[in-house]
Amino acid sequence: MRRRAGAAMTLLALLTGCTGGPSLENQGAVTAPPGDSKHLVVGSAGFTESDLLAQMYLLLLKKAGYGAEILSVANRELYEPALESGQIDVVPEYAATFADWLNAKKNGADAPPVGSPDLDTTMKALRSLAAPRGLTVLDPGKAVDQNAFAVAASYAKEHHLKTLSDLGKSGLKVRLAAGDECVQRPYCAPGLKKVYGIDVTGVDPKGVGTTQAKKAVQDGKDQMVLTTSTDATLDNFGLVLLKDDKHLQNADYIVPVVNRSRAGSDRVAAALGRLNPVLTTEDLASMNEQVDSWRRLAEDVARTYLEKKGLL
Repeated sequence: MRRRAGAAMTLLALLTGCTGGPSLENQGAVTAPPGDSKHLVVGSAGFTESDLLAQMYLLLLKKAGYGAEILSVANRELYEPALESGQIDVVPEYAATFADWLNAKKNGADAPPVGSPDLDTTMKALRSLAAPRGLTVLDPGKAVDQNAFAVAASYAKEHHLKTLSDLGKSGLKVRLAAGDECVQRPYCAPGLKKVYGIDVTGVDPKGVGTTQAKKAVQDGKDQMVLTTSTDATLDNFGLVLLKDDKHLQNADYIVPVVNRSRAGSDRVAAALGRLNPVLTTEDLASMNEQVDSWRRLAEDVARTYLEKKGLL
């Protein structure tokens, strides 16, 4: 993720004088009615996909008659408290990841995860954790960006692989290019072994979906890479995703999260909800590619997409 120090410093300055939203002492009793502020701040986490989603939210809110601007900062530890305080009004989030983050914030880093592969279960947990903090989690759409595993297309063809189950049944030994945390994370090496029976012989710590990680699989040094379901560069490396047919990965559907006292109105929900039946995982991957590979501006890509879908 690209870090933007200027935005982070701006947000830090804002946080020193936060007003509005629940105080830390009163997070368990949020009683303010849903708000409908005329000017809203959309938060972005500063990487391509988050920038694209934030730009789409911005344009949809403006279409609905709101004044809106974007504040970008790459650190959830900064933007989530700002969302609670009302310095940021809406952010695009990932359901299971955000549920686990809020759960750890409330119950400690060692708390059992509450995100799961089941969307309904995940959303129930997320909303119960968000509400006491003055946050409302709007409905998810169709788009999901979850961890995914890719192999060389030639390797998949040679061994007749379409799913992770196929790989497990093949008995092939697999060296996995991923982040170093993959050794312990249940969705990664342990889960591949337990759920699919894949013989993971080791983790090559080259990061999640990095160029180095994908190149290692392309060159045959590793057999599989941990990336994401909206990775738009796999074709450039001759890689293909293997289907997570037993649903190892959590339900990281994209959801707008809003500050209830400033942006909890039905109008905001309706404006952002127009994206839900339209945006797909494949659409996101395509837009990511336009920004990352074609060097188009996220604002231009987002606007063109919404116009093409008749939302502007």
